[in-house]
Amino acid sequence: MPILDVDGLPTYFESTGDGPALVLLHGGIVASDSWGPWPELLAAGGYTVLTPDRRGHGGTPDVPGPITYGAMADDTIAFLRAAVGGPAHLVGWSDGAVVAALVSMRAPELVARQVLIGQYYSPDGIARPEFLGTLEAMRADPPAFLRSTHPSPDGPDHFPVVVGKLLDMFAREPDIDLRRFAGVTAPTLVLQGDRDEVTVAHGKAVADTLPAGRFAILPGTHSLPLEAPELVAALVLGFLAGTLDHGLWETGPQE
Repeated sequence: MPILDVDGLPTYFESTGDGPALVLLHGGIVASDSWGPWPELLAAGGYTVLTPDRRGHGGTPDVPGPITYGAMADDTIAFLRAAVGGPAHLVGWSDGAVVAALVSMRAPELVARQVLIGQYYSPDGIARPEFLGTLEAMRADPPAFLRSTHPSPDGPDHFPVVVGKLLDMFAREPDIDLRRFAGVTAPTLVLQGDRDEVTVAHGKAVADTLPAGRFAILPGTHSLPLEAPELVAALVLGFLAGTLDHGLWETGPQE
């Protein structure tokens, strides 16, 4: 099993392809294997794709105490320094998008470009108020399909404990002042489905606040990356390559 010691946290990760570093940051409760065909799709674009499991997820052990987005961002910053040693592209989906955003705020020198998929950053961005209630219903008996194929160092009986910690986090986070995105220097694509768990207005507000932000909506739900993997990956690869940058930093009249 590929394990990297990240400030004392034995972090499970896999690496695919060859080229500049691209880190996929998975959603909550699930682990990096939830990306399905994505590592291969992005590696085919000329990248070394790294897929770490965050604390308590998949093959990375839990840590005593609550799980927070801030702690996971700090873990990711340490992972980037240990595994990459310099700037990387970040692609975060759901919880992974919050982690990526915080990394770009806290350690901008480690983020080349980033794509943030299907996530709200403050409670006013939630599209369906019942969404969190649906997740809370998993607390007593988490569905087996959410379990990673990567064996947990904590054993299978610990999975409900991690799910409970994450549900506690979802009840209070994320709650990021969108004005903080004004300080993010990395070119950023904010991407979501038209029937996602985040409102279109919220996603656009994030993109508009970013100094080098783009906003894209595709037909789909919160599972957009798996509903249309080839389409979404092609858009992501185009953005990371800079082929979608026309007009990105232009502020004057357009011809």
